[in-house]
Amino acid sequence: MTIDKASQDLLMAVVRNATDPAAIRALADGIGDWDELVDLAQRHCVLPTLFTRLPDLDPFVPASARERIQRANDQVIVHNLRNAAELIAVLQLFDGEGIQAMPFKGVVLAASVYGDLLKRPGGDLDVLVRKSDLERATKALCKRGYELETPLRADGRPKERKSHEYKFRRWADGMELELRWRLDLNWGRYGRELGVEWVWPRHATTMLAGAAVPIFNPEVSLVVLCMHGCKHDWSRLVWVCDVAKTIAAYPELDWKFVFAEAKRLGLRRAVGLGILLAERLLQARIPQSVLERYKDDLTTQRFADHFATNLLENPGMAPAGRIPYGFQLLDSWDRFRLLLSLDFLRPNERDRAAFELPKSLRPLYFLIRPFRLLRDRSAR
Repeated sequence: MTIDKASQDLLMAVVRNATDPAAIRALADGIGDWDELVDLAQRHCVLPTLFTRLPDLDPFVPASARERIQRANDQVIVHNLRNAAELIAVLQLFDGEGIQAMPFKGVVLAASVYGDLLKRPGGDLDVLVRKSDLERATKALCKRGYELETPLRADGRPKERKSHEYKFRRWADGMELELRWRLDLNWGRYGRELGVEWVWPRHATTMLAGAAVPIFNPEVSLVVLCMHGCKHDWSRLVWVCDVAKTIAAYPELDWKFVFAEAKRLGLRRAVGLGILLAERLLQARIPQSVLERYKDDLTTQRFADHFATNLLENPGMAPAGRIPYGFQLLDSWDRFRLLLSLDFLRPNERDRAAFELPKSLRPLYFLIRPFRLLRDRSAR
């Protein structure tokens, strides 16, 4: 897609908290298509930030664009307040059933690092539970009016291979909720077992609409946010904002713990990429000692350059190269594990979509898959 550079420059200036209002007004004077700017802000989930900077954009915002921004922000407010109320009720329900549950992303991230649950758009509700509590949690949600939408096998596992979530919907009001028993936000098929046992011992709390709710501690949250952004090829600006906001909200962040966990989980480059993007795109204040860790890592630096250049105009475009981007993000041991695993060569729906073969020749997909991965530079 082609995005006007004036819109790109203004949106980046808006999301950088330190940008001088006079500089923002100068950029606003050059906007020719305000609808394009609003579309861009919505696509990258930073519309509430644009709304908060409206006073800095005067007198250049047309009335029609101002009304559209106001209307879209009102929708975010209603959605997030409904999500917050429902999440509190679900957590209380689970607590009554003796189910230890940890919400993440969405409104709890907005409340904890943005300082206001209305300043970051929320999607559905995400809750992490133990696998042993999954059946009881499912029954509790069904009593609350939810329906399980995830197709299951006879053993209760999702039919989709390597899925570690149940998706629920309450049709009466459209509320959506995902129960996870493992965080597979990084390439799950060769990831670690990241569940309640990983996040709970060092968990923190935040106030959400007047209620104290558990959340990931800052260090764990930073690791999760970076691997989530990497999995989705940093296709939304809000994911970089999440990293920058987390770092800004916790000036006493335990960086030694962050890097120890990143190394243990094989996420050293994933965490580095998130940090470098926050510094380059949003001018996040990163300790020099942290940046020094990656100054000689040419792969991570190249990936950061790529996403910083393409995030707005070509969102989701993976870096070019003969070796898949996701593979290069892995540490040496995980690369070795992946190459030896059957999963690496096991065909999936993307391979079958790339080359249609008759049933008698379908075993050839095992030979086609490596070439398909190299062609589209994907680790999936």
